[in-house]
Amino acid sequence: MRYMRSLADKDLALDRTMIPLGSCTMKLNAAAEMAPITWPQFAEIHPFAPAEQVAPYVDIINELERWLVAITGYDAVSVQPNAGSQGEFAGLMAIRAYHRANGDEQRTVCLIPSSAHGTNAASAVMAGMNVVVVATDEIGDVDVADLKAKIAQHQDNLAALMITYPSTHGVFEESVEEICALVHEAGGQVYVDGANLNALVGLAKPGMFGADVSHLNLHKTFAIPHGGGGPGVGPIGVRAHLAPYLPGHPLRPDAGPLGRGFADGGIGPVSGAPWGSAGILPIPWMYIRMMGDGGLRDATSTAMVSANYIAHRLHDHYPILYTAPNDTVAHECILDVRAITAASGVSVDDIAKRLIDYGFHAPTMSFPVAGTLMVEPTESESLAEIDRFCDAMIAIKAEIDAVAAGEWPADDNPLVNAPHTADCLIGEWQHAYPARLAAFPAPGMENGKYWPPVRRIDGAYGDRNLVCSCPRPEELEHLSTT
Repeated sequence: MRYMRSLADKDLALDRTMIPLGSCTMKLNAAAEMAPITWPQFAEIHPFAPAEQVAPYVDIINELERWLVAITGYDAVSVQPNAGSQGEFAGLMAIRAYHRANGDEQRTVCLIPSSAHGTNAASAVMAGMNVVVVATDEIGDVDVADLKAKIAQHQDNLAALMITYPSTHGVFEESVEEICALVHEAGGQVYVDGANLNALVGLAKPGMFGADVSHLNLHKTFAIPHGGGGPGVGPIGVRAHLAPYLPGHPLRPDAGPLGRGFADGGIGPVSGAPWGSAGILPIPWMYIRMMGDGGLRDATSTAMVSANYIAHRLHDHYPILYTAPNDTVAHECILDVRAITAASGVSVDDIAKRLIDYGFHAPTMSFPVAGTLMVEPTESESLAEIDRFCDAMIAIKAEIDAVAAGEWPADDNPLVNAPHTADCLIGEWQHAYPARLAAFPAPGMENGKYWPPVRRIDGAYGDRNLVCSCPRPEELEHLSTT
């Protein structure tokens, strides 16, 4: 327990502070949602246990799939994919199987906007498609004129369009219905990336405004803890004409469309287990069951109001890169730091590290646009916590202005030296700014101060140079003989 506590003390986690990671929906997880996955009736079931032993478990899975159908407006859902990327692959494979069944083997072109998640293009290539990039316009939406041109160029070979709604730029594509109709007229299918479904649940249904297939991130929108490499669940929802091509499994026909595999027109399994990461499916089941229709709708509304509140409070300090024509955003906003960096030399990395001194995890850095910060508050955060974050960002902008004005040297200021550990404050202080400002930059931080365990590291160097922390072979040889 002491070891676990020591790790927790080093972690800047959601039980301590807001994590404003845009596009990641880092929401709080209720203990009641998490408790069932510790029960042996869920945690210790083998994926291929006899069907008669797991009937109630399968009932829960089937009910979860029905709820996801109702939420998304699709006709069928498979929870087999283990991640959003695997869901993308499964959805695109279903589209390919559908075209093959119609005798359209040549339909292999997948149109993807330049603003899309990087996994979109990778999934399309894995599914045997040829990626054609569609431009985005000056406000971050799909360039409809360029889309029409690309459709005309590839009409006979068009398989699908992949879009994210709301877009990766954090705004709703007002022409989404027109975009879907254009693709359908050309014989293609529409894949809507469900990564940003936290802005839709209870308010809009992808299956109703023209999409044919989407993946859903249960490890984002539906409260499964997210991060650390998993486990994730990326189920796909499809309209009726794609339902026969959902993932199946030869050992459990009830886990898919009659267990069909590649030989008989299906796509077969995309994951080793029939229902993917079934052990964590009780979490979204509990989340949806406890929230209910009204709770889910309120969560979505609160997430969007919170994002717009942040955009409104910060826009005089950090330009908001993309907004809708009415100056609103969806569930996240992008703070443009590029001009600030040009004027002061302070980078998004410096801001992110300085936020640690204020007790905050960083937003998403340089995605989807280099030199920007994407902020997503989700519905979990109180107004007090959101204000605390906004106050920190405004205070950091004042520090940046001080650097730009020459009050602090460009190479010795609270931003470039952040984060500040307790150890670096001990002894003689030789910097151009007060040690107290380094440690306690905001009022009232003295109680409950988060102390980072390490200072800044050279992450790029670490990515490019292998550093092995394994025991030396001689040490292993010594252990084997004792």
